[in-house]
Amino acid sequence: MRLVYLGSPEAAVPPLEALVAAGHDVVLVVSMPDRRRGRGGATSPTPVKAAAVALGLPVTDQLDDVLGVHADLGVVVAYGRILGPDLLAHLPMVNLHFSLLPRWRGAAPVERGLLAGDDRTGVCVMAVEEGLDTGGVYARAELPVGPTDTAAGLRAELARTGADLLVRTLADGLGEPEPQPAEGVTTARKITAEDLRVDWAAPAVLAGRQVRVGGAWTTFGGRRLKVLAAEVLAEVPPDLAAAGPGTVGRDAVVRCGEGALRLVEVGPEGRRAMGAADWARGAQPEGHVLGTAD
Repeated sequence: MRLVYLGSPEAAVPPLEALVAAGHDVVLVVSMPDRRRGRGGATSPTPVKAAAVALGLPVTDQLDDVLGVHADLGVVVAYGRILGPDLLAHLPMVNLHFSLLPRWRGAAPVERGLLAGDDRTGVCVMAVEEGLDTGGVYARAELPVGPTDTAAGLRAELARTGADLLVRTLADGLGEPEPQPAEGVTTARKITAEDLRVDWAAPAVLAGRQVRVGGAWTTFGGRRLKVLAAEVLAEVPPDLAAAGPGTVGRDAVVRCGEGALRLVEVGPEGRRAMGAADWARGAQPEGHVLGTAD
């Protein structure tokens, strides 16, 4: 099958590689433009562009270039832009979406599922329509979400599972998609920094979910402190029994509204990531309250 492939991040690489390995003719790859990284002026390609170049595939960052090629189908995996009606009229497209639709339509399905405490996730091959992830579903695969799974780990697993599902679905023939039910629709809006600011008055399990999403943060001494890895404790240690939320106790344990969170790895502002025990030895946070000007 002659395909156009649209994708950008690392999670979109395994499906591209799987399609090529399965013998499909990828006539064009569309990815987001190169981005500047670091303080210099150097740019770097998206992971999908780098993979396409390594595979010897033609690649562009101009979406309208799709209109100039002949293909049977477009495949979209986390491309990063809305596709207009002119493109959809020119080429039928399917999308590999990382959720069990209709739950979590939108930009951040894996992260929103983790924050909500979902115990399962999955991937769908769906028809692309003008609406936001509203198209019918051709095929789906479900995966469990464990209590320590991270967004990065789930995304990688979904990419592998989705790559296999996509290849099988195309081999079997798309057929007619199953319309999404009207019930159970949720929207996975983009994650913001405020979504990941730890609320120490909330239960520790919620703070743990923020950490598992990636990018969780608080403040210590008025400066930002990234919480890179943590362990949820159902019981509050005795030294924090009378303390308020956010108070740091022994062994880098922080009191929450319910339970406590043991910091495992942190990133102090302006410094490299380090073990929380090493940070605590130097910063002496015991007795201080995180998330305040103290």
